[in-house]
Amino acid sequence: MSRKGNVNSAFFKVLDWLAAWVAWLIFFIFRRSYVDNYTFEFTQLLSDKNFNLGLLLLPLAWVLWYSFTGQYYKSYRQSRLKTIFRTFWQSLLGVLAIFFILLLDDNVTIYTKYYATFSFLLIVHFSLTVISRVIMLTIIKDRMAKGEILVNAIIVGSSFKAYQFFEEFKTNPQVYGYNIKGLVVLDDKSKQLREELPVLGNVNQLEAICEELNIEDVIIAVEQKEHTFINRIIISLSLRKVFIRIIPDLYDILSGSVSMSEVVGAPLIDIYPDAMQPWQQHTKRILDASVAMLAIVLLIPIFFLVAVLIKASDGGSIIYFQRRVGLGGMPFRLYKFRSMSDNAEPNGPALSSDHDERITPLGKVMRKWRIDELPQFWNVLKGEMSLIGPRPEREHFIQEMSEIAPQVKHLQRVKPGLTSLGMVKYGYAQNVEEMIERLKYDIIYIEKRSLGLDFKVFLYTIVTLLRGRGK
Repeated sequence: MSRKGNVNSAFFKVLDWLAAWVAWLIFFIFRRSYVDNYTFEFTQLLSDKNFNLGLLLLPLAWVLWYSFTGQYYKSYRQSRLKTIFRTFWQSLLGVLAIFFILLLDDNVTIYTKYYATFSFLLIVHFSLTVISRVIMLTIIKDRMAKGEILVNAIIVGSSFKAYQFFEEFKTNPQVYGYNIKGLVVLDDKSKQLREELPVLGNVNQLEAICEELNIEDVIIAVEQKEHTFINRIIISLSLRKVFIRIIPDLYDILSGSVSMSEVVGAPLIDIYPDAMQPWQQHTKRILDASVAMLAIVLLIPIFFLVAVLIKASDGGSIIYFQRRVGLGGMPFRLYKFRSMSDNAEPNGPALSSDHDERITPLGKVMRKWRIDELPQFWNVLKGEMSLIGPRPEREHFIQEMSEIAPQVKHLQRVKPGLTSLGMVKYGYAQNVEEMIERLKYDIIYIEKRSLGLDFKVFLYTIVTLLRGRGK
């Protein structure tokens, strides 16, 4: 489905480009005749540089704006009603930008013409864009109902509930738009109950099955006594961009965690691969790069001073390089000012403590104010880290933690950060047990992350630094 999804996104981009092109054409004719009080002549319009520049650049700017706000992400999944509301605020913000950048310098004698200009462009652009999108979505959903476009899905479970959902799916296949590849059982003791729903393997093979069959949706259908498997399933899929949908029990329904995206069909608990919306992800990256670049420039005197002090203190290396695990489990080289003596780990990886003799006198001062971590702004600028995110760990400690808490795999769903909710709530960990205790705060951040939460963590970090509680 992913390739067809990309094709659908391309169609949406073309339609949005055409809608913006036609909207600008209609608006410019209105502007010439109403605002400028010119007798409209098409040949004169074609010779207008502003008109031609707008036709060339504005449609492209609109498509970029829609991409930034996540309009084209999994476009075939979008609801028509939500698309109408999303298109309105996208059009409103975009027209506001055009108005203040391009149109506010119009020579008007009556300010009501400004209001008319803004309103007309908003109505025309919104109307053309939303109509084309709704028509496109209607065509896609009609093709999904006919089975021409399907999302690859599997059912995970080995109980009556799994087959009950399969029977529901066969009754209303157009509601889901699924191409159900088969059943993934909970263990090897499970037996195939329906020949029409082949067993693909067990949950230990789930990640490989999703990779091989290009699975986009995983439906978890387990009985209440089998709920311990849900945690294993979610952990095994934590690094894959799949939608997890859980068939709820009565407790889930009463707790209000069930969503009904369709009136017809089974109620489901949806777990999305990304808690942060695309526009927030893009904004977060822009903020990361901007702040990191500004910090590197402004902190050059401090970098130079710290480098001189480290070199003068013991003559050792200034920068300490360490291999850490980042987004998707990919390793990267983390940069720090050296705060310990050279060759501080002759016997392998070891965590530091409050009274660690390996820490130099200068290192204690740097750690108190987290000056040793300033070179990590370079990691942020390179895109290996973010300003806010779980602290990156070494593979050695990740393996130790995973033996006790497999949930540590969730940390690799996002970029690691300079500071985190775990750091401001718990602080540095001196052993694996404390790292696991801090883990719960990082998982809360990952599941609830947003720009607002990032801002709160940033403020708490500033307070921590001003109080000298970095370590």
